[in-house]
Amino acid sequence: MHLDIASLLFAMTVCMVTMAVALPAVMGEVNAPARCAQAGVVLQGIAWALLLASGLVASGSIADRALSTLAMAGIAGGLALNAAAFDLWCGRTPQIRIPVLIAVVMPIGYALGFSSYPFRVGWANGLLTLQMAFLVASLWRKPAVAVGRWRWLLVISLLAQMTVTLWRGALGAFFTESYPTFLAPHPVNYAFAIIANATTVLSLMAVLLAHRDDAARELERFATIDSLTGVLNRRAWMSLAGTEMAMSVRYGHPVAVLMIDLDHFKQINDTQGHDAGDRALAFIARALQAAVRPGDLVGRYGGEEFCVLMTHADNAAASAFDVRMRTYLTEVAERELGFPLAYSAGIAMRTSPDDTLAAMLKRADATLYSAKEQGRARTLDAQGLRLRSA
Repeated sequence: MHLDIASLLFAMTVCMVTMAVALPAVMGEVNAPARCAQAGVVLQGIAWALLLASGLVASGSIADRALSTLAMAGIAGGLALNAAAFDLWCGRTPQIRIPVLIAVVMPIGYALGFSSYPFRVGWANGLLTLQMAFLVASLWRKPAVAVGRWRWLLVISLLAQMTVTLWRGALGAFFTESYPTFLAPHPVNYAFAIIANATTVLSLMAVLLAHRDDAARELERFATIDSLTGVLNRRAWMSLAGTEMAMSVRYGHPVAVLMIDLDHFKQINDTQGHDAGDRALAFIARALQAAVRPGDLVGRYGGEEFCVLMTHADNAAASAFDVRMRTYLTEVAERELGFPLAYSAGIAMRTSPDDTLAAMLKRADATLYSAKEQGRARTLDAQGLRLRSA
């Protein structure tokens, strides 16, 4: 069976264009990293189509220069978008200045030095190798979130592509006589075409696996986070609070539970509108998260009611938290929301090693009810129902 370079590259281009068309349909509605990956595939598919088209026009012509330069820009731009996608999928802020810089500089230099075949081949392939090396280094770094083995598929693919790309660049720049064009029947071109076809498939698998991992993490987050307020939902809060309770019993440190309920929430909805009520809930959730200490747990218990579990906390620590909250609401709520916001709360402390989370929540709820009965905008504990703040 005879395989020529043009046929192999044409097959790879068809595969990439098919990926560019199919990925959006397969992945459906996607987030930022998937959009970057899709755009990267689209750019590279277009780029290879342009590069093959350049072989159909007169060598060295204006059309050849334009098609080849646009192809180089598309390949480098696609790699820059891939770099952003990989960083996002690894849970990191994208660090893409170098890939973007290469994506800008490389086609400019390629166009300016187009008349020198050794220069443009060495320049383009050398910078593409550098760009891929940056991607490999980024993927090699420990991710900020748990990811699957898709990144190693990409590392293997990129290392293989780097090898043949650098090989092509060195031959084109320094041994031009033995490597006249990228369609010439040279071993490096066969190696590149075969590797490109294989790594295109591997890269597609990696992108789909990365998207699956990301979707699974998002589903897990939705399963534990209240979508409106961004704090733990009731089920997740109960689970994590139960774990913290067990730890507090084991090591003997105090634990406090606070039940917090927004005052006159129905009135806010009735007079300001349900959108204002949603903003009030989101605001109180942000305030709670800002006021707690590392290790404390904030959850939305239901409706306008929130729970806070404070680890290593006595009555004084719970009272100090309450003061921080009320001070913040007094200073910020009306300015940010357009209306004042207050809450009532009840505090329950773990009283013995046999005390349970359910029992503490019941006591905190009882003191919360007493706080509302006594006029709201206050926090009470179970020890004589002392006024904590007003």
